[in-house]
Amino acid sequence: MKIVILDGYTENPGDLSWEGFEALGELTVYDRTPAGKIVERIGDADAVIVNKVPLTRETFEACPSIKYVGVLATGYDVVDVACAKERGIPVCNIPTYGTTAVSQYVFALLLEICHHVWLHSEACHSGEWERNGDWCFWKRPLIELAGKTMGIIGFGRIGRMAGKIAQAFGMNVLAFGGRPDRALESETLKYAGLDELLAKSDVISLHCPLFPETRGIINKENIAKMKDGVIIINTSRGPLINEADLAEALNSGKVFGAAVDVVSAEPIQGGNPLLTAKNCIITPHIAWAPKESRQRLMDIAADDLKAFIDGKPINVVNP
Repeated sequence: MKIVILDGYTENPGDLSWEGFEALGELTVYDRTPAGKIVERIGDADAVIVNKVPLTRETFEACPSIKYVGVLATGYDVVDVACAKERGIPVCNIPTYGTTAVSQYVFALLLEICHHVWLHSEACHSGEWERNGDWCFWKRPLIELAGKTMGIIGFGRIGRMAGKIAQAFGMNVLAFGGRPDRALESETLKYAGLDELLAKSDVISLHCPLFPETRGIINKENIAKMKDGVIIINTSRGPLINEADLAEALNSGKVFGAAVDVVSAEPIQGGNPLLTAKNCIITPHIAWAPKESRQRLMDIAADDLKAFIDGKPINVVNP
């Protein structure tokens, strides 16, 4: 079997091994593939593995040898899955690799907003503490999380893990989205409607997929329903947020702070209004990227392909 990986760099910049794929066939790996090279690099490959390289109907028509598509991610919107299904090509994703990494990162972002750790470390390194007349000082307000409420929009695997961590910090959790599992409810965790969640939450964390009904769910109308001084975290999908509306709310102080690991167009574009908004942390889509998480992704992706070769495909998104 001929296997081609079209954009392997973000998954494996050199600290992992492709040996799981090498054991399954003749492997070619490209760090990145520009649009004009996609068809050429696929060539007569049987299995095509992508992360963000798009596989369109035109690509499938130009590459009749494709028998399998693997996506090195949970989201698979880069692939025309309907066309693949028409041609009998299974598209397989990685559904569960990043649960612990992403939920951990939510709190890295939230704690930075609450304590401004890097700002205060820099103040010490620059001599500001040495010059200060008091034994301690803080440059921005500090926030304690215990007793506050986290609203989680999208209560799947990652949302539930984030909820557990929030409860460990002494927070109450309001959950919205998915099929409610009432067995999870307790004194500190309740399911709620969206309007109730927006009105009662001190922190709102986004963990829902990008669907037509969730696109722009953080918008001017919904922000108006939130508490003054709310904190918003997004480690899910950039287009869940209307970025102009969030920037306006940050600049007015309606939203105290925001932290986003994802934006509407990636890499971020210079005109994105969040770049100049007050109290906004932006990171380059790295919540998923600890080595342990990427190794897990690698292992599952190789297992997906092996299962296909063995005639028992798994994690198929277009059955």
